Amino acid sequence: MIANLRLFVSVLSSAAQRRHIMAKRTQPKWEPPSKTPVPVLKLYNSLTRQKEEFIPQGGKKVTWYSCGPTVYDASHMGHARSYISFDILRRVLSDYFKYDVQYVMNITDIDDKIIKRARQHYLFGQYLEKEHKLPQILEDVDAVVKKLKGNIQNTTDPDKKTMLDQMLSRVELAVGEVESAVKSGDQNKIISARELLLNVAKDPLSDWLDGSLGSSVTDNSIFNELPRHWESEFHKDMDSLNVLRPNVLTRVSEYVPEIVDYIQKIIDRGLAYEAGGSVYFDVAKFDAQANHHYAKLVPEAFGDEKQLQEGEGDLSVGNDGINEKRSATDFALWKKSKAGEPVWDSPWGKGRPGWHIECSVMASAIMGSSIDIHTGGVDLKFPHHDNELAQSEAYFDNDCWIRYFLHSGHLTISGCKMSKSLKNFVTIQDALKKHSARQLRLAFLLHSWKDTLDYSENTMEVAITYERMLNEFFLNVKDLSRNVGQQTTNDSFQKWSSKELELNQKFSEAKDLVHSFLCDNVDTAGALKALRDLVSTCNLYLGDKSPDFSANALLLRDIASYITGMLRTFGALSSDSTIGFPLASASSSGFDLEETVMPYVRILAEFRDGVRTQARETKDVEILKQCDNLRDNILPTVGVRLEDREVPPARVKLVDKETLLKEREAKQKLEEAKAAEKERKKNELAQAAALKEAKRKIAPNEMFLPETDKYSKFDENGLPTHDNTGKEISKGQQKKLQKLQATQAKLHEEYLASIKSSS
Repeated sequence: MIANLRLFVSVLSSAAQRRHIMAKRTQPKWEPPSKTPVPVLKLYNSLTRQKEEFIPQGGKKVTWYSCGPTVYDASHMGHARSYISFDILRRVLSDYFKYDVQYVMNITDIDDKIIKRARQHYLFGQYLEKEHKLPQILEDVDAVVKKLKGNIQNTTDPDKKTMLDQMLSRVELAVGEVESAVKSGDQNKIISARELLLNVAKDPLSDWLDGSLGSSVTDNSIFNELPRHWESEFHKDMDSLNVLRPNVLTRVSEYVPEIVDYIQKIIDRGLAYEAGGSVYFDVAKFDAQANHHYAKLVPEAFGDEKQLQEGEGDLSVGNDGINEKRSATDFALWKKSKAGEPVWDSPWGKGRPGWHIECSVMASAIMGSSIDIHTGGVDLKFPHHDNELAQSEAYFDNDCWIRYFLHSGHLTISGCKMSKSLKNFVTIQDALKKHSARQLRLAFLLHSWKDTLDYSENTMEVAITYERMLNEFFLNVKDLSRNVGQQTTNDSFQKWSSKELELNQKFSEAKDLVHSFLCDNVDTAGALKALRDLVSTCNLYLGDKSPDFSANALLLRDIASYITGMLRTFGALSSDSTIGFPLASASSSGFDLEETVMPYVRILAEFRDGVRTQARETKDVEILKQCDNLRDNILPTVGVRLEDREVPPARVKLVDKETLLKEREAKQKLEEAKAAEKERKKNELAQAAALKEAKRKIAPNEMFLPETDKYSKFDENGLPTHDNTGKEISKGQQKKLQKLQATQAKLHEEYLASIKSSS
């Protein structure tokens, strides 16, 4: 009975277990991990003067309009400041945040500056062709000087006054050279002085010619040639700086019909008016409407007549000097052309577009009534961009033509204001003669895109140092990776120790940090600092001297690849870079120079390692010298750097030949400086020893006698008793002199003793 009961209980238990087991054969409830807050992209929006979360209107599609250059002269570093900065922003949004960006940029080829410069260029050329006699040139330059002096008296801007003063001084000096040459009667000197005068006086003379003859220039082709030339040069400069070309490029001259229609619609809305053949935007009427606001970007500048007039242009005063505007705050949409200006037909008569209207029309024609991003230099905020906003929102009758306004900061030259009109600028081509495009971009990346950047030797030295730090890291990783690549596949993979785990953790933290910086208004300066700290961590890891340490090449290669990718995103590297900076000598070749050449270089390096090791063992100095000569003098001339280590193999790095030759030159100068310093110290020691020996020869009772400039009387032991004025020396001073004499007595005794011992 008990046995049966036990069997029954056992059966029941087994059945329960089976039911429990079967119940667990269904999938358990799954719960997602808790969400970790992630930063979102925020951009500094000039419309709110704070960082705002970036929310494009079309999801991942972004419309972006950038104010392009006014092409009347060579592009300068101020242009580079804006267009490199916007190129970095564009690349980060496209390549890092994966937005689909449509980037539109305009070329301003109709403008007061272009008209004036084109006329001046043409008239100066005509003046040179006439080959005026020297007396006529001097008479004309005298008129130029008088005009310059008048401009200086009427100028209140201190920077402009300084520029004009310097211009006047150069012209007057050149006139003096001519007068001196004429007095000498030397024809060669006269011809040379004449050419110098015309060259120095070119700008003020051209301006003087324009003032009197500008209205006679009527050929429209003259106004086309200048901007076409400088637009072409601008694109070449941007290509040299690795600035991506826009998706769409618009030129004002190609959009005149659209501009006319655009203006007419604003007139139809009652927010613009025709006056004397020109059309003006009615600021007061626009601002009075409930859904419109004028001067959104810089409301405190409302009514600033000086800035408004500068925005209108030098040639924009009304016919016969009469200004037809109803209010000083109104601005021109269409300008009636005066004599000496290009013309287009319109319902209001022959004229040309105003400066501000062009961007509104071209941007709207491509991207419609509301655009995500508008960029430009900070100097364009008011009145240009504020006027753009007003006329565009008047046209579309909305209050959201631009969602995010991004303005790049000013550029200064060694702390001074940069201005083309003040002749204080550095052209892009001149900058590229001193520094590479990558170095210039790194200088910009190391600063906030919206803050003032000072272009100076110190700024560039910081960028060059940063580039050098990265390059050394890349070269070390590539050298280590090549060694791993020679091993079998299994041997390439190392077990991670705590050191690799720690390095990988730092790598992960760095990536998170870079992301947070880029989300924070695309803070490339912070991102580059995070990358520099990551490289420093890697260098500490590589410097581990533990006997059992072996650097993990695969982990380091992953880190180097990530940093390379970020530099590529920033535009500091070409898109085909694998790891690190490509060799300049290989940039135009059709193959991977490093991959092709390195096997042969490594064979040579390994052979040298073997020879050097044996020479060190046998202490063969001559062979060691030849090994050093190969490393220091021969291989650098073909772009190879060898770095010997206590335990071979030597590190092998392919570096641009010019860089290595500069390094060698710097090393030689350093060695020469060290040798010179060593020789100087040796001479100092020799002189000190000679002085000491000479001092020991002086008898103590004679030591003060030559100092007649200090003392006038001495006692029988040669001690001074009176100073040079005849005053008796104090007891305290006498004690000091006695101590000095006692010390000299010991030195002299030692000297006498040394003479006796040597004899």
